[in-house]
Amino acid sequence: MKRVFFIAIALFAAICAEAQNQEQKIAEDSEKIVLSGTVRDERSGAAIAQANVSATGTSVSVVTNEDGFFTLKTDRLPKGITISHIGYQSRQLTTREVMKSPLNIKLKATAIALNEVVVWTGDPSELVRIAIKKIPENYSRTPELYRGFYRETAMKRQRYIYVAEGVVDMYKTAYTHSDRRDRVAIRKGRRLLSPKKSDTLSVKVTGGPLQPIQLDIVKNPEILLSATELTNYDFEMLPSTTINDRLQYVVAVKPHINAPYPLYSGLLYIDREKLAFTRAELSLDMSDRVKVTEMMLVRKPTGVKFKPKELSFLIDYRNEDGITRLSYIRSTFRFNCDWKRRLLATSFTACCEMVVTDHHATTETHPISGRDSFDSRDAFYDKVEYFRDPQFWEDYNIIEPSESLDNAIEKLVKKQKRESSNNTLKK
Repeated sequence: MKRVFFIAIALFAAICAEAQNQEQKIAEDSEKIVLSGTVRDERSGAAIAQANVSATGTSVSVVTNEDGFFTLKTDRLPKGITISHIGYQSRQLTTREVMKSPLNIKLKATAIALNEVVVWTGDPSELVRIAIKKIPENYSRTPELYRGFYRETAMKRQRYIYVAEGVVDMYKTAYTHSDRRDRVAIRKGRRLLSPKKSDTLSVKVTGGPLQPIQLDIVKNPEILLSATELTNYDFEMLPSTTINDRLQYVVAVKPHINAPYPLYSGLLYIDREKLAFTRAELSLDMSDRVKVTEMMLVRKPTGVKFKPKELSFLIDYRNEDGITRLSYIRSTFRFNCDWKRRLLATSFTACCEMVVTDHHATTETHPISGRDSFDSRDAFYDKVEYFRDPQFWEDYNIIEPSESLDNAIEKLVKKQKRESSNNTLKK
């Protein structure tokens, strides 16, 4: 069976640990420069989510949240910042401009001129194969150590019932090697869980922080890009677009056979100049619910019927100094649960996302030890503790919570405080 992310549904006791009074000291004690702002579409004014915001001349970057908001922290005032998103012209702000923080940044949609139209006259599957052959020259040839911010959430219908997030370190070997020595270690993390009895059925995602290792389709071709997997799909050229002001081929993929396991459909973006994979948007084929359930579900409570609705992935890469590196990754799980004697099914949505906020490319980088690494069988929930502190992240770069998520966090904290007070009174 191909490696994928699994969802494990389990009954959680509605008892949360009280906030700890002590937390490890952050290694970076130096005062940070903090820049913040909102990124919107110039024409419509709509917020642009998952826009990349990077400090010019550094390897530090973040992405905007669902409201288009970001906060970027650097050790020193950068030369400026660069903002980019698929289908938009990149925007560069100077040092003087970023000092006006909070920023109101507007991006203009890309208008591709006729003389820039990207045309591939051959078989689109051949284009994909050429990009695969060029992986060794387009991606890192040396081990690298990345810093990332990871978040996973679970929603019951439209209400958040669980939030966990953390700063992680990730070691990745060269793209000419397998990922067997690639590892992730949790540096700092926290979790919040609804204490309501009706919310005790919640979601655990095993291996969540390993997304950048397991779902890196460039380094793990068995997901989609191996010689065997490619024969399972049809390919179609779509109109071109831009990413970070670079023209991109867009190739649609969809299954054309009935395989023993679920296949994917979606889009692959390939840089026209470098022929490097820059983005992948994939969704698992849900036509055979039995196969999908076998792939997604690890365990569930007795008496609950699991009905998968969606499993989708977004994998973004960023070109920097001639090297294409993993930048952002997101997975979304949607499913229904039916209980006996209940008329209506309950819908759940679990999301996991990670942004690479910094990296160090050096041949002297030391691997993360097996003892300190996160295991694919582990759930992030079990590795971090409840903790609520407005200054919890301090100097770390994170994906700012959206307004709705921020409100949900506040509600969960209040509920947990009430639950803790009630338990104390009962004693």
